[in-house]
Amino acid sequence: MSKLILAIDQGTTSSRAIVFDSKLKPVAVGQQEFRQYYPKSGWVEHDPEEIWSTVIGTCKSALRKAKAKPQAIAAIGITNQRETVVIWNRRTGKPIHKAIVWQDRRTAEFCEALKAKGHEPLFSNKTGLLLDPYFSGTKIRWLLDNVKGARQKAERGELAFGTIDCFLIWRLTGGKVHATDATNASRTLLYNIHTGAWDEELLGILDIPKGLLPEVKDCAADFGTTVPGLLGAAIPIRGVAGDQQAASIGQACFEPGMMKATYGTGCFALLNTGSEAVPSRNRLLTTIAYQLDGKRTYALEGAIFIAGAAVQWLRDGLKLVKTAGETGRLAEQADPNQQVYLVPAFVGLGAPYWNAEARGAIFGLTRATTAKELAKATLEAVCYQTRDLLEAMRRDMGHAQKTVLRVDGGMSASDWTMQYLADMLDASVDRPPILETTALGAAYLAGLKSGLFPAPARFAGSWKKQRRFTPKMKPAEREARYAGWKDAVRKLLA
Repeated sequence: MSKLILAIDQGTTSSRAIVFDSKLKPVAVGQQEFRQYYPKSGWVEHDPEEIWSTVIGTCKSALRKAKAKPQAIAAIGITNQRETVVIWNRRTGKPIHKAIVWQDRRTAEFCEALKAKGHEPLFSNKTGLLLDPYFSGTKIRWLLDNVKGARQKAERGELAFGTIDCFLIWRLTGGKVHATDATNASRTLLYNIHTGAWDEELLGILDIPKGLLPEVKDCAADFGTTVPGLLGAAIPIRGVAGDQQAASIGQACFEPGMMKATYGTGCFALLNTGSEAVPSRNRLLTTIAYQLDGKRTYALEGAIFIAGAAVQWLRDGLKLVKTAGETGRLAEQADPNQQVYLVPAFVGLGAPYWNAEARGAIFGLTRATTAKELAKATLEAVCYQTRDLLEAMRRDMGHAQKTVLRVDGGMSASDWTMQYLADMLDASVDRPPILETTALGAAYLAGLKSGLFPAPARFAGSWKKQRRFTPKMKPAEREARYAGWKDAVRKLLA
């Protein structure tokens, strides 16, 4: 019997494929970066064909490195950058335009117009989301209105919309399956998270034909079988979840009150709220954490748009470091008496501020400021923003219980950053041995549906931590530093 799982992790800057064994240990990885397009200020696009070619290329690379025959793969799990939009022709499979990425802000004016008409409470009540360019719905509307002939073709049923998971499923199955999962659907501004269905009223407000939309399935479900010629065998696709939900699953956050934060391009924190969809009074998002056997589990989510991307800016934009790993060493050497704050609002500010027009700024610069202080301020900014999210979550939940935060993603490898995070949150921070928990979550879902892996409760029992970071900073210093951050954000927003 096949015992290996192939996880496709299609991210914002690269595509990866990881082969996992029957104990959910990674055996081999293929990874490939792809180009980012910035046609105008605040616009971000990807080439769907390049994403497709990197996904197939990395799958073949991972299988080759694992010395695994395609027939040895029991199932494929897919996890993906969420909210990014592709519309393609159903007959040819060709996209009608480049993918509009989740970071893209081109629909900010349209979102403001919808708010001015008083629509935001309706969208929030039904979808758990805010009217922001971040989400898929207004991006779909933009494509229909700005690509020649798109609206007419959509109304004739000739086009299909999908988030990246959906586009990959279509391509992998040779156009036989047009489906997504509940977590990705819940990020579109079109899906009612309480009824579990596409919402006719919201589709009407955004003027989007329902015929564009995919079928919505559980996270562990039958999403069809790959065309044999693509990877060398017909392999079933049995697990799908958006990247942040997949990371929460990989971190085994199955109980209400459990929280994880993933530090990649941005930072995304999810707090499991169980069967209750907790409405946020603090501009967080209410979202579907996962759906298994038709039962939805909800989460509160805080999204920080820029985390690891700020370190990339230090490396690629300012050329202050050659590798991301240098930032922790520089931060250790920084002058402790300088209070430099970077507010990395390069594409606006996410939760709990939700200001699409804000742009980045540095406060507290002096003649003595060097690359060391800038590196330290960049890493600290991620920790301050995480505390912003945790404070908002605690207010929404109505209590300030002690939290243990499970972390993953590239930045969580930095011991300096994780220690400062524990200090700033006044909470323990647990880091697992496998930092790529996003792919792990997708692999678990595919293996769960295939009967290879145990039910969530038993899987949670096998979760291990590699290291726990505990708070060491004195309370007065913690609060003074955080007050400085809040002051910097106030100045920026003013």
